[in-house]
Amino acid sequence: MCFRCRWFVPVLLALLSVTFFPAAGFCAGGLHELSVGLGATLGVYWVIPFVCMLLSIAIAPLALPHFWHHHYGKVAVFWGLAFLVPFALVHGLSLAFYEFLHAMLAEYVPFIILLFALFTVAGGIRLKGTLVGSPMVNTGLLFAGTVLASWMGTTGAAMLLIRPLLRANAHRKYKVHSVVFFIFLVANVGGCLTPLGDPPLFLGFLQGVDFFWTLSYLFVPMCVAVAILLGLYFALDSYLFGKEGKPAGTGSKGERLGFDGLINFPLLACIVGLVLMSGMWKPGVEFSIYEVPMQLQNLVRDVLLLCVAGASWVLTSKKSRELNDFSWGPIEEVAKLFLGIFLSMIPALAILKAGEQGALAPLIAMVSNNGVPNNTMFFWLTGALSSFLDNAPTYLVFFNTAGGLSGQANVAQYLMGEWAPTLLAISAGAVFMGANTYIGNAPNFMVRSIAEDMGVKMPSFFGYMAWSIGILVPTFILMTFMFFL
Repeated sequence: MCFRCRWFVPVLLALLSVTFFPAAGFCAGGLHELSVGLGATLGVYWVIPFVCMLLSIAIAPLALPHFWHHHYGKVAVFWGLAFLVPFALVHGLSLAFYEFLHAMLAEYVPFIILLFALFTVAGGIRLKGTLVGSPMVNTGLLFAGTVLASWMGTTGAAMLLIRPLLRANAHRKYKVHSVVFFIFLVANVGGCLTPLGDPPLFLGFLQGVDFFWTLSYLFVPMCVAVAILLGLYFALDSYLFGKEGKPAGTGSKGERLGFDGLINFPLLACIVGLVLMSGMWKPGVEFSIYEVPMQLQNLVRDVLLLCVAGASWVLTSKKSRELNDFSWGPIEEVAKLFLGIFLSMIPALAILKAGEQGALAPLIAMVSNNGVPNNTMFFWLTGALSSFLDNAPTYLVFFNTAGGLSGQANVAQYLMGEWAPTLLAISAGAVFMGANTYIGNAPNFMVRSIAEDMGVKMPSFFGYMAWSIGILVPTFILMTFMFFL
């Protein structure tokens, strides 16, 4: 047996034993109800494994680079189990297994399947021809990616354009800043105009927010953020370009500017269509696995997404992928690390969802002034938590918190109307501030992994945050005065 699998088999068998022999834990009945009220019973100390998971990502690559490179997957699983095992001892094996299955089947597996499909399909598209990384060309690529992100998703746009950006700048000495601003703009800010752009907005769409509401209300804030960030990037890149002596790259000789792997464009459209389908098609067919609800539309979406990825792999020439510097390393790294993140952040999200009944009640209370929404705090709290937790459930928590303050039955209609500034603050915080850390949004880590795979030495976790604190935070402070006071 492969050594890498030895640690996994005993854990899997132990977890499966809970499914088939529930007497080993508590009775399986009512686990969903127990889970709903779980956050109100958990102390803040349950978040320690999640904090340690983040610190491992931040510190281990610098302090123990060789160990981290070979064992980061085991570290991720360790911190996931560091939550699950004590939780099983305190709350019972059945509830622990329910939380594990819910995190895997309802959140992690769909998340990874979508990323895998976008990674495979976008990785089959190669921008060919002479493209030299001058400040004007680089700024143009960032702008194009920012525009595309709202219509094909931040992950799709990022996977489509990160390799062309890196190849165009292969002759440049300074490249890190280009990747950092690419994460800011293409992997985050650019995805705010439609529910297709970023998962939290898609959740809002499922809750009843009109498809074009975000386009109407976030267009001006996005333009302000993009203008500031692109202006800063152009100034910085121009300075560094001059410092390098304005090097002239050779580009790709013998090729006209164009695309290779054109079959992947309709496949990308299929991915977008499947995501929309899963939100709009409601056949009403549902079954449960250990009380975890599985809806037909989501299963169909995930199976077809895998089929689309398979079609891309078969129909795209291997030579084209080789020329595109395609490898499975980045998606493997994301899959392993986010496994640990999704498991260890279960208590953090549960406490957050408990609202005023949870251990973070003082935090939740900050968004209201005697029943009047504090839009500044909605923006910053949604954003700050989205920087470290999954921004989709964080958006949903504050969406429902705002709905509770409004006291209206039709939450979405009310938030789109009288309380539109509040929904704007929640939406902008969830999307924009996902750029604050590598883990704030899934494509951030993928872009970083691809850049390192192509020879760019990216900043550490805290090193990246130095960029975001120095550039993004002042931008968000300015936007607070403009839109959220």
